Amino acid sequence: MSESSGSREESQTFESGSLDDDKMLFRSQGSSAPCQPPEQAPKSRFSKDAGVKEQPSDLELMKERFAKLLLGEDMSGGGIGVSSALALSNAITNLAASVFGEQWRLEPMSAERKARWRREINWLLSVTDHIVQFVPSQQISKDGTSMEIMVTQQRKDLLMNIPALRKLDAMLIEYLDNFKDQNEFWYVSRDADESEKGNARRTDDKWWLPTVRVPPDGLSDVSRKWLQYQKELVNQVLKAAMAINANVLTEMEIPESYIESLPKNGRASLGDSLYRNITDDDFDPEEFLSSVDLSTEHKILDLKNRIEASVIIWKRKMHNKDGKSAWGSAVSMEKREQFEERAETILLILKHRFPGIPQSDLDINKIQYNKDVGHSILESYSRVIESLAFTVMSRIEDVLYADSVSQDATGGSSRRRPSLTDSEPIKPLDPKEEIEKLNKIEANNLMTLQDFMGWQMDQNTDTKKEKGTSEDEGKWMRKLPNLVTNKKFLEKIENLGGLRSPTARH
Repeated sequence: MSESSGSREESQTFESGSLDDDKMLFRSQGSSAPCQPPEQAPKSRFSKDAGVKEQPSDLELMKERFAKLLLGEDMSGGGIGVSSALALSNAITNLAASVFGEQWRLEPMSAERKARWRREINWLLSVTDHIVQFVPSQQISKDGTSMEIMVTQQRKDLLMNIPALRKLDAMLIEYLDNFKDQNEFWYVSRDADESEKGNARRTDDKWWLPTVRVPPDGLSDVSRKWLQYQKELVNQVLKAAMAINANVLTEMEIPESYIESLPKNGRASLGDSLYRNITDDDFDPEEFLSSVDLSTEHKILDLKNRIEASVIIWKRKMHNKDGKSAWGSAVSMEKREQFEERAETILLILKHRFPGIPQSDLDINKIQYNKDVGHSILESYSRVIESLAFTVMSRIEDVLYADSVSQDATGGSSRRRPSLTDSEPIKPLDPKEEIEKLNKIEANNLMTLQDFMGWQMDQNTDTKKEKGTSEDEGKWMRKLPNLVTNKKFLEKIENLGGLRSPTARH
C-alpha cells in the first residue's frame, strides 16, 4: 500500500509539474537526492517564457543543430533516422534556403543574415576538420637522426576544396554588397498595377519576383558596363562552383537501387525516336536538341534523366565481360563508346544552356545513398553556392533585360532574355582553370558603382590619349590592376579533374 501511494504521489507531482515546464526538474530513477529549488532548475529553450524573455544563445542553437544531426533528423529517437552524411547535406541545404531563399533583389544581405550564415555554416563545416588521413612525415630525434612517421592530416579532397568554396562563398556575399549605392534601377511589387510595372513586366513562370524598373531612356553607359562587369564576376563563381560540384558527384558511387531500376538497354531508356537520333551516322548535338521539346523545366529534366540512364547502361555493358549476362548486347564496343560520347555531349550542352534545372534522378540517388560525410558536405556546400550564384546572375539579367526593353520599347515584347552562356564556348569545366580566371579578375571584386565611375573616367582619359577607336573602349573594361596570384590557394585545387557528368541542381 505504501509503495502504491508513493507512486501515485510521484505521479501527481509529475502531472502538476508538467503544467509549467520552466520549473520542472527531472532526476534519475532511484535517486534519493532532494530536488533543487525551482528557481535553480535549468530552463528549457522550448518553454513559453524562455521564448519571450530572451533569444536562444549560440550555444543552445549549436546544441540543437548537432542534436538533429546525431539523431539523423529522427526527433523521436527511435533510430530510424537518415545517415550522418544525408543529415549534414540536408542541414546545409536547409540553412541556405532559410538565409538566401528570398534574395529576390540586387541588394546587400542584412547584417543579421550574414552573421547567421557565417556562424552556422562554420558549425557544419567544422566536421571536416576531423576527417583525416595518415600521411608520411619526417621527425628529427634528439640525436639528430631523421625518421619517417605517420601523422594525421585533413583528407586531401577536403583540404583542396573547402578553402576554395569558402572563398567563393565570401566573394558572392561581397558582390551583393557592391549594389548598396546603386540608384538607377528599382523594383515594383508583384501586386502593383500593370502600368507601374512598365514594359519589362515578367512573362516567365516566376510570378512571385518583383519587377525591375529603369529610367525611361535606360541605364547610363557606366551603370550598364558596371553591371556587365558584376555579371562576369558572378558567372566565374558560378562556373567554379559547378565544376567542383560535378567532380564530387562523379566521385560518389551509383547506388545499386538506381542500377536495378534501369531498363536493360539504352533504347528502352531513351525511346525509339531519341535512340535513332543519337545512333544516326550523321549525328549533330545541336540538331538533336532542336528536334526535342525543351519548352518546360519538366521536359528538360526528363530528357536529362533518360540520357543519364542510357549512359550508365552503356558504361556497364562496356565493362561487363560476361556475354550471357542480361546486360550483354550485340552492339559492338566501339559503337557503344561512340553513343556514350554523344550522350555526354548532349548532357554538357544541357548543363550550359539550362544551369538552373533541378537535380536529376541520378544525382538525387547518389546524394540520398551516399555514406561518405566528406563528399556529402562538399556536394551540398558547392551546390548552395552554385544556387546563390545562379540567383544573383538571374537578378542581374533581369536588370539588363529591363534596360534593353526600355531602349527599344516598340520591340520589347518580342525581345529574348539573354542566355547565361551566350557567346561562350561549350566545354567541360575544370575547377583549377575556372578559379585561376576568377583570381585574374578578383582585384576589383569590391568595386562599387561610384568606384567604377571613377575608374572609368581614368581609363577613358588614358584611352583617348592612345586611341579613339571603339576597340580601345572595350579594352578598358578588361584592363585590371596587377594581381599577386594566390599560389597557395591554386595549389590546393591543382589535382582536380574536368567534368564527366554535367549536373545542375537548385
